[in-house]
Amino acid sequence: TSGLCTFPESPFSSYSKSLSRSSVRSRMSLKPPKAYNSLQKGALIWDPKPLQVKKIFEALKKGLNEYLEAHQAELDYLSGRHKDTKRNSRLAFYYDLDKQIRSVERYIRKLEFHISKVEELYEAYCIQCRLRDGATNMKQAFSLSPATKASRESLVELYKNVQECTEDMCFIEGALEVHLGEFHVKMKGLVGFARLCPGDQYEVFVRLGRQKWRLKGKIETDDSQTWDEEEKIFIPNLHEKFEIKVTELRGLATILVGVVTCDSINFFSTKPQAIVVDITELGTIKLRLEVLW
Repeated sequence: TSGLCTFPESPFSSYSKSLSRSSVRSRMSLKPPKAYNSLQKGALIWDPKPLQVKKIFEALKKGLNEYLEAHQAELDYLSGRHKDTKRNSRLAFYYDLDKQIRSVERYIRKLEFHISKVEELYEAYCIQCRLRDGATNMKQAFSLSPATKASRESLVELYKNVQECTEDMCFIEGALEVHLGEFHVKMKGLVGFARLCPGDQYEVFVRLGRQKWRLKGKIETDDSQTWDEEEKIFIPNLHEKFEIKVTELRGLATILVGVVTCDSINFFSTKPQAIVVDITELGTIKLRLEVLW
C-alpha cells in the first residue's frame, strides 16, 4: 500500500545492548519531530504503555511478514517465467520481465530493512522497560529501609533513572510510530434495514487521536446512499483507537444515533479489512467501512 512504499530512515542509530544507564536520546539523531505523532506539541505524555506497544509490534511484524511472503512468492513466479521467456519469447518482453523482477527484489529489500528497524526499536524499548522496572523495584526497596544519607542519595539516583527510562521509552514509541504506515479508510455506507428511509440524512464523524474525518450522507429514493466523501487516510497511532460517532440530521436539529470505538490492531494486514460496527446498542443501525493498510 502507499503507506508502506516509503521507509523513513529510523532516527534510532545502532542502539547498544549494554545495560549501562545512558540516555537513549543521546544516541538518537532526532530531527524536528513533525513526523512523530506522540512527540508533537501538546501530545507528549510521559506514560509509556508496554502492553499496548507489544500488541502493536506483534501485529505490525505479522503484517510486514505477510507482505514479504507475498512479494517473495511473486518473485519466485516471475523468476520461473523469466527462465522460460529467455528461451522462447521476444527479447523486448524478456527485458520487461527482467525490470519487474528487479523492482520486486528492491521492494523485498525495503521490507526486510523495515522489519529489521521495527525489531531494533522494539528490542531497545524492551531493554528500557526492564531497566525502568528494575529501578522502580529498587526504589521501593530503598524507601522501606531505614533513612540514611546513603539511602536518600540512592533514592534520588533511582528516581532519576526511572524518569530517564520513562522518557526514553516515550521517544522510542514516537520513533516506532513512523514505521506504522497508513490506513486508507473507505466509507461503505450505513446498514439499517427499516431504520433507514429515503430522505434521511446522516453525519459520520471518525476520529483517531487528533486526526478527524467528518462526512455527510443521504438515503436516496432507491435506497442507495450518497456521501460527500468516500475515502480518508489516517496515520496509525500506538495508543489511540478509532472513535466513530453517527448523528441524524433533521433540519436544524441533530439526533445522536450512537458512539463506538474500534481498535486498529487487526488492520495491519495485506488484505482490505471489512468492518461492520453496531452504532446503536441493539445493532439496528450499523456502519460499514473498509480499511486498507
